[in-house]
Amino acid sequence: MDADDLRIVEAVARIGSMNRAAAELNMVQSNVTSRIRLLEDELGVQLFVRHSRGVEPSEAGLRLISYVGQIRVLFEQAITEVKEDGTPKGSLRIGMLETTAGLRLPTLVAQYAQQYPKVELAIMTGTTTSLITQVAEHELDGAFVAGPVHHQDLNEEPLFIEELVIVSPLSIRNLGDLGEVQNLKAIVFRQGCSYRQRLSSILDGLSIHYTVMELASLDAIITCISSGVGITLLPRVLVNRLWTDQSVTVHELPADQAQVETVFVRRHDRYPTSALNAFLTMTRRISDVANVDIRLGAIE
Repeated sequence: MDADDLRIVEAVARIGSMNRAAAELNMVQSNVTSRIRLLEDELGVQLFVRHSRGVEPSEAGLRLISYVGQIRVLFEQAITEVKEDGTPKGSLRIGMLETTAGLRLPTLVAQYAQQYPKVELAIMTGTTTSLITQVAEHELDGAFVAGPVHHQDLNEEPLFIEELVIVSPLSIRNLGDLGEVQNLKAIVFRQGCSYRQRLSSILDGLSIHYTVMELASLDAIITCISSGVGITLLPRVLVNRLWTDQSVTVHELPADQAQVETVFVRRHDRYPTSALNAFLTMTRRISDVANVDIRLGAIE
C-alpha cells in the first residue's frame, strides 16, 4: 500500500463510483478497479461494497479512509518542512472573524503582502465555531477567533481585547427601553458566532423578548442597524469608526459582559512555517495584549 493507493481509495469513497473516480484521477476505470482489488488482497479485507448504483465503503474501508486525511496532511507538512529555508513563501491560509477583518487587520494584511510577495496569502472569514473547526481539520493554518477556546488540538494566543457594546437606533435611549420595543430584532451572524451567543445571553438575562434576524455579512448588519431595523453587538472601536455621525445609540455593558479577547489559534502539532511566523510577528506589534504587558512591565 502506498500514497497513490490511498488517493484512489479516497476518491472512490467520496464519489461512490469507480468510473467517475477514474475520470477525476485521469486514469482508466480498469486500472482503478485493479488497484482496489490488489489492495483488498494485500490487506485481506473488502474495502468497498458493490451495488447497482456504484460502490460504498465497507466498515474496513471506512476505518482506512479515516487515516487518509491525516496521512495527506503529514505528506504536505513533510514537503513544507523540507523546503523551509527561513524565507516566508508558499501558501498561508488565515481565518478571521468579520469584525476582526474589518477592524484590526486591513493595514496589517496590506503591509504583509507588500513585505512578503512570495507568500500566497488567503484570508477567509467565518464564525468562531466554523474557524476553530477549519483550523483543527488542517483547512486553515490559523485563525483569529473569540476566546477563550480550550481545544485539545489547538494552541491559543491572546492578541486583542475588545469592548463590546449594544448598538441600537436613536429611538432606544437606554437598555431599559428595549423591553418596550415591539418586535425587537437582534441582528446577528449565523449560528456559531460568539457575539450572537453573547447578545442572546444579555437579552435573555434582561428578560427581553426578541426575534433573531440572521445576516451573512458585516456590511448587511451595518446597513440594517443604520436603517433602524434592530440592534446588534459589536466592538466599540468598530462602532466609533462606522457611525461618526452619531446616528445610532451606543449602550455600554458591565465589564463581565463587554470584554472579550480575540485569540489566534493554530494546531500545536503543526510546524510553524516562516510565512506564519512572520505574520504573527507583525500581528504582535499591534496587539492590545502586548501593549498592556509592556505598560505593566514599565510600572513594575
